Amino acid sequence: MNIVQEQERRVANRAPKVAKARSRGAHSIPRWAYLLFAVLAVLVVLRTYQRGVSTLKPAQPPVRPVAVAKVIAKDVPLYLDEIGTCAAYETVLVQAQVSGQILTRDFQDGADVKKGDLLFTIDPRPFQATLDQAKAQAELDQVTLKRQEDLRTRKVISQQDYDTAVANAQKSQAAVAAAQVNLDWCYIKSPINGRVGLRNVDVGNLVGPSTSPLVTILGLDPIYTDFTVAENDLPLVRKYLGGPNVKVQTYLSDGSITPRIGDLYFIDNAVQPGSGTVKARGITANPDRALWASEFVRVRFILDTLKNAALVPSQAVQVSQSGPFVFVVKPDNTVDLRPVKPGQRQEGDLTVIESGVKPDETVVVTGQLALAPGGKVAPQPYVPQNSGHSEQSGASKNSM
Repeated sequence: MNIVQEQERRVANRAPKVAKARSRGAHSIPRWAYLLFAVLAVLVVLRTYQRGVSTLKPAQPPVRPVAVAKVIAKDVPLYLDEIGTCAAYETVLVQAQVSGQILTRDFQDGADVKKGDLLFTIDPRPFQATLDQAKAQAELDQVTLKRQEDLRTRKVISQQDYDTAVANAQKSQAAVAAAQVNLDWCYIKSPINGRVGLRNVDVGNLVGPSTSPLVTILGLDPIYTDFTVAENDLPLVRKYLGGPNVKVQTYLSDGSITPRIGDLYFIDNAVQPGSGTVKARGITANPDRALWASEFVRVRFILDTLKNAALVPSQAVQVSQSGPFVFVVKPDNTVDLRPVKPGQRQEGDLTVIESGVKPDETVVVTGQLALAPGGKVAPQPYVPQNSGHSEQSGASKNSM
């Protein structure tokens, strides 16, 4: 027991010393240190709170620069675009009507000629001699007829002799006319206004009615435009066929000539079994001979005119999984996604909008990729590039 009591006494004696040592260490830290620690703790808590509040607030999207354009109202055509070929309005194979030797050629190959221009001259001497002989016989028969008329008044000759004299006079007149025709055929003239091709015979050749044509003449003003209409488009064509606005526009794919408006001349009465198309033909003025026969051309078959159609630049129309749409700019420069029903492309890189927008509304033309409904934009006027007629040549058949 004494040993245990001795140990408890020693522990009791040590405890006050430790407490005193701790007390001395506590008094060694100054008060301003505690104050600084408290201030730093408050700043850390406040900064942490600010960061949490900032993360809760949604970030404002930046203002996007875009190019915009107004929706315009304009009369535009309803059309079908086709590929066609030109055909001569008239084709004449110049043939010799009498036999003889060609003495002269009075045209240049490929030249334009007018109706009545001299082309070839066949040796006229035999036919001139025949004409002179026929005229001499006709004069003799006329003298004989007058003599018979005098004798008949005196009742010297029979009625049969008089009738024979009359017939001989008429026959000789017919022979003169036939001889004159053969002589005129020696001078081969152009029957139409057109352009001659390459001659098939030269001076000195013997020609006649059984020989090949001497030359071919094509009438190029006006000119035909032959094209086809697909069987699927026939209901639309029938709807407008015979209307006042049905026209045929012809132009070249390179845009080297101004598009020319003509009339529908002919449309076939049956569908071609092999191709499922219907033949059609337009007729167009060609005063400068810019369109040539058998030349491939582009044809715009205009069916009607759409009055006050809404038009936007083609780039404004975008396509998503839900279908075509445009971004419409509101007065506060925010955008609205508007579903639309686009129609045909028109000249000037414009597209008809059948429904979804109204004239004078503003649509976004470029810069749509970074936009979302309700986003803020900085609109700038859209400046279209000079597309020329290439836009028209590149336009294809669209759904009506």
